Amino acid sequence: MRRLTLAAILITSAIVGGVWARARTNTPSARLGSSAQCGVYSGLPPEWGASPTAGMVHVDGDEFVLGSMHGYADERPAGPVRVAGFFIDRTEVTNAQFAAFVEATGYVTGAEKSGGAVFRQPTRDTIGDEPWWHYERGANWRHPDGPPSDITNRGNEPVVQLTLEDASAYARWLGRRLPTEAEWELAARAGVAGAALDGAPATREGKPAANFWQGDFPIENLAQDGYAGRSPVGCFSSNGFGLYDMIGNVWEWTSDPYRGSHQAQGAPAPAEHEPVEPRVIKGGSYLCASNFCARHRATARHPQDASLSTAHVGFRTAKSD
Repeated sequence: MRRLTLAAILITSAIVGGVWARARTNTPSARLGSSAQCGVYSGLPPEWGASPTAGMVHVDGDEFVLGSMHGYADERPAGPVRVAGFFIDRTEVTNAQFAAFVEATGYVTGAEKSGGAVFRQPTRDTIGDEPWWHYERGANWRHPDGPPSDITNRGNEPVVQLTLEDASAYARWLGRRLPTEAEWELAARAGVAGAALDGAPATREGKPAANFWQGDFPIENLAQDGYAGRSPVGCFSSNGFGLYDMIGNVWEWTSDPYRGSHQAQGAPAPAEHEPVEPRVIKGGSYLCASNFCARHRATARHPQDASLSTAHVGFRTAKSD
């Protein structure tokens, strides 16, 4: 698959379906962390197309205890794990980045062939009469919530509606891979331990510090964080490692198979081109609420069908030292 120069990527970004018109006028900025800054971000990190680690942050290797005693049963620690140093994307992969990959390679995602799952918020009157999730043909990364939604002028939002193989294909194009669960959690913890990891992210003033659901899920979305659905990447302050949206916005794929509790982990992961077992996803999403899901935490984990594309699962890439 051919690679694009930065100039070619920027030209492509301005013409592919009108995905990110902002890229024509805004130089990708490293400054994120507020709604004003994320709103003008092009979705393409500095040195995109020119550096093998463009948009990435280095995380030093460390030994730590994976999981928590205060979450769900499958989060219970099974002893310390050792992680070597690695690079990881500072934001979730954006629509703009994924569109450049598709333009360069002609890649067709699973959802473009068969559809994807979208969330439809019920009312108090309909909550018991219809499902919240609907599988729709026409729902894919270009139309994340199904037609007529589209990603025009939304190049700075996280790309979703991707299977594990779709995410892995993008990572391979850049000479990268998906992070392991341990790498992802080490990056999300950012040196923090204890009770600070076990609650919903909040500022000192008690305001939401990530994009998750406030209110009575699924019928009341107060959107106190400023976003009723997916937000652009980097709208909230970074963690101590300079990483954005590790908690909330969209769930993120890891390469590890989900086999129950941490105690049950340890068998080698299947090859990426054999997505048979469910995989571990991390971080929670804009649909995680304290009364439902409650996985908007660094230590939380959940199984995801490797072949399923949904509107609330995205990813970020990693690269070994």
